[in-house]
Formats: sequence, C-alpha cells, structure tokens
Amino acid sequence: MPGVTRSGGFTIGFRRGWSDWQKDVAAVVKFAKTNGFGAVDVGRDGDVAGKAVKAGGLKVGSVDLADWNGMLSPDKAKRQAAVKKNAAYVKACGAALGPVNHFIVMLPEDPAKPRAENFAFMVESFKALAPAFEAAKAKLAIEGWPGPGALVCTPEGYRAFFKACPSKAYGINFDPSHLIRMGIDAVRFLREFAPRVVHVHGKDTELFGEALYEYGHEQAPTFGKGHGFGSVAWRYTLPGYGVFPWVEGFGILKAAGYQGCVCVELEDENFNGSTAGEQRGLILSRSYLEGC
Repeated sequence: MPGVTRSGGFTIGFRRGWSDWQKDVAAVVKFAKTNGFGAVDVGRDGDVAGKAVKAGGLKVGSVDLADWNGMLSPDKAKRQAAVKKNAAYVKACGAALGPVNHFIVMLPEDPAKPRAENFAFMVESFKALAPAFEAAKAKLAIEGWPGPGALVCTPEGYRAFFKACPSKAYGINFDPSHLIRMGIDAVRFLREFAPRVVHVHGKDTELFGEALYEYGHEQAPTFGKGHGFGSVAWRYTLPGYGVFPWVEGFGILKAAGYQGCVCVELEDENFNGSTAGEQRGLILSRSYLEGC
C-alpha cells in the first residue's frame, strides 16, 4: 500500500528530479511503487510522463507549467505567446490526466526591472490564462522559491497576486523550506493561506545560529564555507532534519480541507549526488512523513 501521513492521511510522493536514474519515467514509477510512494510530480512533459505515472497506478502530484519566464516578459508579444502555449498545454494535460496541478515559480524574464513592473506583466498574463485553467478544472500551484527577482514568494506577494487574480484555480504549492530560509514563520503562513494550498512539498530547512551570528544574511563570507543546497547559515534538508513542525502543519492542512499529496523534493547535500544516496533519502523521507 502507498504510504500516507499519520496526520491527515495525505498520500506521500516525490518530485521527479534531474539525475540520470530519474530520466527514465518507467524506472521512476517502478521505484515509487516498490518503495511505498503513491504519487510522482513530473516536469514540463506532464501530458506524456503523467500518463506513464497514472498507468503505473500512481497519482500525478503536479506537472510543471510549460512556459514560466515568458509569462513575466516585458515583451507583450512574448507574454501573449506564453499564454497561448500554456493554455494549450493545460488543455492537453487535462485531456490526458484529468484535473491536475500545474507547478510554477513566478520568475521574471528580466529580474533587473522594477518589481512592480514585473508584477503587472505577471497579472496581465495570468488573468488571460485563467479561463484555460478553469475549463480544464486544473489548479496552479505557485511555489515561493526566492530565486532571482521572484514574485509571489512572501505573504505580501501571495496576497497581492490573489487579489489581482482572484480565480479559484490559482493556489499555493506549500514548501516550508523556502519560507524558513527567508525568515518567514511557515506555520503562521500556513494558518493564513491553508485554504489556498493545492499541493505540498516535503522539504525542510536546517538553520545554523552560530553561522548566522558570524556572517549574517547580507554579505557572502570571505573565508567561511557554505552548504550544498543552501548557504552558510541554512541548508535544505529531508523533512524532519530541519525546523518545520510537520505534525502541526498537517493538522492545519487537514482542518482546512486539504486532500492532496505531500511530495518530497529531494535537495539535501547529504543524499543528492548518487543513485543510492538519492533513493535512500527519498525512502527515509517517506518513512518520516508516515509518522507525522
């Protein structure tokens, strides 16, 4: 039987990564089924890879939206082309998979532009794309990774986006690791935004208080060494190896009516880099989440 969380009974899956062993969708599905996972997140090949996941008896946690940066381009023609491409992809995924979550990070094509300008480009595009999502009964799962110029990754950003683009098709991919690294209270965020959560990533963040004192957040260290999948004062980890209280978080999600998956996004310097290490990290994550 596929693993589920103790609190909430949420199906546990994982996000398909970039390493060689994960390029073979059939092998990924076999690993997932053999090791007690019930879902897989796939990339921009969602209409094809997602069919293989479903054919293997697993849930599709999310598929990546086809074109991210074009939706936030300063070039109006590029934005319109991105809307058209994404609308066709949402329709194709809906035909192949049924209602599905489309994963995205709101990354502007030109991060150097004023944030308010990029925000306006984004709103224009996603207002135009909303009818395609609604027709396919799909959801947009916006993750708050604070990449270059990223929008919609803080409470301010999510509130502003949902006010400007009020379609109920638009929601949140809750990943506490990004909030924690930014210094945002992830539990408070979840209490505010839980009704908007459509997908969850099982990833955590470990904090290093002594390194924070030594180096702060604003300057790169002159001599100090950072962490893989992190910086000097924090690093991404398997769930349970960081500071997020998963049982409390799952309780908030359950109370809000969440019925989706919790998919491990494996980014941990102690496990990434080899097939054996990555598979062990995923299995350890599933086991931990089953107890939460």
